Formats: sequence, C-alpha cells, structure tokens
Amino acid sequence: MTGAHPESAQLAPSTGWFDEARFGLFVHFGLYSPAARHEWVRSREAMSQQEYDRYLHRFDPDLFDARQLARTARESGMRYAVLTAKHHDGFCLFDSALTDYTSASATGRDLVREFVDAMRAEGLRVGLYYSLLDWHHPDFTVDEHHPLRGTPAEREHRDMARYRAYMTGQIRELLTGYGDIDLLFFDFSYPEKGPKEWGADELMRLVRELQPGILVNDRMGVPGDYVTPEQYQPDRPLERDGEPVRWEACHTLNGSWGYDRDNHDYKDPGLLVRMLVQSVACGGNLILNVGPTGRGNLDPRARATLAAIGEWTALHARAVRGAGPSTYEAPANALYTRRGRHLYLHLLAWPLKHLHLPGLAGRVRYAQLLHDGSEIRFQETDGARHEHNNLAPPGQPAGTLTLNLPIARPDVLLPVIELELDEEA
Repeated sequence: MTGAHPESAQLAPSTGWFDEARFGLFVHFGLYSPAARHEWVRSREAMSQQEYDRYLHRFDPDLFDARQLARTARESGMRYAVLTAKHHDGFCLFDSALTDYTSASATGRDLVREFVDAMRAEGLRVGLYYSLLDWHHPDFTVDEHHPLRGTPAEREHRDMARYRAYMTGQIRELLTGYGDIDLLFFDFSYPEKGPKEWGADELMRLVRELQPGILVNDRMGVPGDYVTPEQYQPDRPLERDGEPVRWEACHTLNGSWGYDRDNHDYKDPGLLVRMLVQSVACGGNLILNVGPTGRGNLDPRARATLAAIGEWTALHARAVRGAGPSTYEAPANALYTRRGRHLYLHLLAWPLKHLHLPGLAGRVRYAQLLHDGSEIRFQETDGARHEHNNLAPPGQPAGTLTLNLPIARPDVLLPVIELELDEEA
C-alpha cells in the first residue's frame, strides 16, 4: 500500500518498512501499572492527584528489562515496538526538562532511553506513544475524562495555550533527544478536545520538520500516515474517499492496555494469529499490546502467549511479513495473503481431503505445507459436470484447482499452504 494513500507525498521512501513489518508490539507501562486496575484507573475512580501520587512514591520498575522485552518482541515475529512515553495521567517515562513528573526523577531511569536503545540493538523499528491528554498538568482543562470532573477544579482558570506549549516542548524533546524515531502514536481526540486544542496542524509541521521520515497516526484529528482501528478487526481493506489507506489494528491481550491483575479475559494465541493474518489479508498491520506489571516485567500469561505466537511466526513469517492482500477469492473458512509469486492459503478450518480453489487451475506450479515444506498434490478440473455418486464427489467449475490434503490437521496454530504461482499469475 506504500504510496497509495492521499498523504503519501509527504512520506520518505524509508517508510515502506511499515508495510514490510506487518506485526508490532505495543507496551503500556506507567504509574497505573502498580495499581493493576487498568490504565484509566485514576479517571475511573476519580482520584485526586494526592491519592494517585501514592503510586509515584512507590514506583520501582526493578524488573523492567528493555533488552529482554526487545528479544521477546523479535522472537514473537514482531519487527517494531511502541512504548507509552506519556499516558493520560501525564507521567513521563523519559527525562524531560519541562517537568519532574518523570521516571527519571522518581527512579533515576530514563525508560524511553532504555527502550529505544534496546529495540535498535535487536534491529527493531522504534515507535513512541504520546497522550495528548494530561491529567497532571495544571493548565489542562477539566473535561468529561478528567479525574477532577464534578469538583471545584472545573471552575478553575486553566490555559490550554500554556499546555500546548508544554506539549510541543515535550514532543521536541522526544524527537531531538533519542535519535531517529520511526513512528509516533498520538492519542486521542474527542468531542471536547480536537485539532484546535492540540494545535494539530502546527504540531504536525514540527514533527515533520524534526523527523522527516517518521510515520504519524491519525488521532490528532488531522490526516496522518495511517489509521488506527482499536479493539475491532477490519474485514476488508480500508479506504478514505475511495483511496486505500495504511492501517494498523490495535489490540490487547485481555481487554486492558495497562496491567490489570484481575482481568482474565485473554485472547487465545490461535485467535491472535488469525487476527494477524486477517490484518495482512486486508492490507493492514497488527500491533499487539502487553502491559508490564507494577515491577515492569511481563506476567506469565503474556509471556506464554507471545511464545506461542513466536512458534508460529518462526515457521510462517513469510506468509505475513512483506505480504499483503490477494486479488484471488479465498474459499470458505480460509484467507489468502500474497508475497510476489507466492500465494499463502491460511486454513481457518481443516477440510476433509479436498479443498477447491476457484480460478487457480493452470496458475500453480507447486504447493506445500509451509510449516514443514511437505508437498501438497493437486489436480485441475476440466469443467465437465457430472452427478455425484456414492464414491465420487460432484464436478467443479472450470478453472478450479483441487488440493489433496492429509486427513490429520497439522499441529500448528494456523495451517498455511504455500502456492508457487506462474510468473503471469
């Protein structure tokens, strides 16, 4: 999809990495992590700043190991990662000259620095998340999401212009102090606050000036380089004004972005793999979130989920990385992805013995199960119609390719058949 969307003229050629990568890691970590009750805990429970600061005084991410996190991401098949440099609560994981409400002041550690260095060492692209909201800043006006809604703070004089200057200064710090940043994920606009309150056009110009090759999402309320469907899965390529757009589906492991100890509604690894494939089949990416614990490490369920996905991607990476949609129509309970001359058939359900592929007769040179490279034999239908009998199935339309599958389903999260196409296919 590179170059296909309306804003493509603003992008440097290097941004093709995003379409190649297809799979990324999101990391939500902050003062909400020790609370272990969702990243919106301060707003949900309408905490005062004093109440919330009990987490600041105890913030100790002694088990936050960015190098291990980077290795885990790579071994899971991810090729980029995004860290919450600042979330809605205003707490910064970087050493900012504009506030002491930071991990550097609280612990002596610039966690953004650790993250950026570790991801680069593993060869991963680096992204940073920055919340446009800030419940800590004294000039961020109290609104429907603010923890102080319904209190006398609603009547206090606050100056969003001063907040915009602060926010712009922090973006400048992030984009000048940490080398090349590949992706910037802003979050988010809503009826009470949008492009005007953020100074979105000016902020976007600053970002482009400081980092010309960066990808920026769409959540300031002005056009960005990609769109970000959250917690739902697109079932077709996304368009705007009839033109395809880059997109990235954003998903959690269990419904919470930050660590939520008592939320056990985890997605099965097989489901997550199917979501990844569906994203690629529809021309998009998947970014999968982890919320480290209050001490900064991944909980056992998150580690096990990523390990299971990694087992699948180790054998099937070429069916997603650098792949995209296919113009061929997949059979029922299956998805196609394509990379050059190779068409990948992802089988959401395992059929009995035969699978009929419309329009592929005469177009396939070779077929194999991708996980073990074992040949799949096939035959082409001549289009002759005949009735079924007790021992033979009915004929198929002309142009159909029929695969002869083993009875036993392969023991992988999602079986994939690699079809080598003719040059002209």
